[in-house]
Amino acid sequence: MSADDQPPQEEDAMKLTYKTCNVFTDTAFAGNPLGVVFGGEQLATETMLKIAAEFNYPETTFVLPPTDPNHTAQVRISSPKIEMPFAGHPNVGTACVVAQMGELFGKKVNDTLTFEEIAGLVEVTVQRDGNKVKSAELIAPGDLETGADVAVDKIAACLSINPEDIVVSTHQPTFTSVGLSFTMVEVTGPQVLAKCKPVVDHISRLPFEHQKLHVYCNVEEAGADIRCRMFAPTINIPEDPATGSANCALAALLTHLSPTSSTEDSYRIIQGEEMGRKSLLFARAQKVGGKVIEVRIGGNSVEVMSGSLNV
Repeated sequence: MSADDQPPQEEDAMKLTYKTCNVFTDTAFAGNPLGVVFGGEQLATETMLKIAAEFNYPETTFVLPPTDPNHTAQVRISSPKIEMPFAGHPNVGTACVVAQMGELFGKKVNDTLTFEEIAGLVEVTVQRDGNKVKSAELIAPGDLETGADVAVDKIAACLSINPEDIVVSTHQPTFTSVGLSFTMVEVTGPQVLAKCKPVVDHISRLPFEHQKLHVYCNVEEAGADIRCRMFAPTINIPEDPATGSANCALAALLTHLSPTSSTEDSYRIIQGEEMGRKSLLFARAQKVGGKVIEVRIGGNSVEVMSGSLNV
């Protein structure tokens, strides 16, 4: 058989490496799982989504060389269904993983990292315990945006609760964002929070920007000020164990609504307990002259697995 008659050879598969971690916890198999993928510079967006679907975590990040060498990396964030402009736990987890590596793209990684994302630049600072990276805190990339309210009866139907279970004295169910939009819903207490069940048919009738429902209640208990749950079934997240971007937006909204014109408020937030993946998030928001100027979210992260995948 001549060389011309040889059957075409398949191209070698692209080999990527990955690490996984659990974010907003210091315990493996709790918190919010995250896949962190390296070596995907040639990947199409469609392939990233397929890899995210294969991991089947709420989000997976792809760490790519930065467009500006002064930045740490370009980070693309994929849920199993769509690419996200910004998200909290992917930034915290990715920063901890990268900082623990010590070097990325031939450069030393410092304790303050800058990620290029669709929503803008995200600055993340890591904290160490000896030689081990223990936690990280990010600054949200966007200013606080508030928008249209949603009728209480519609939100109640979306969550399988009664309209009177929703608190409206602080705010109506409302659009809120500091880089990624959510509908903020306050309920009367932990018992109502525990019985919430998302109804996809009702949620899908809301405008798309309102379809991520962040439901919370105030609590007075050791270690927490707020308990919350986040439902986004229309983007393949039936419930999220810990949502940094939503809790950033919540902290910004609550600080915005406080009567003090200048303040720095902090919040200890528990999420994911109803799923058996308890998470603890620490949020801070600063307001000066009646305007929220900065909001931060942080927490612990623990590495769980590492390996390679072929594409």
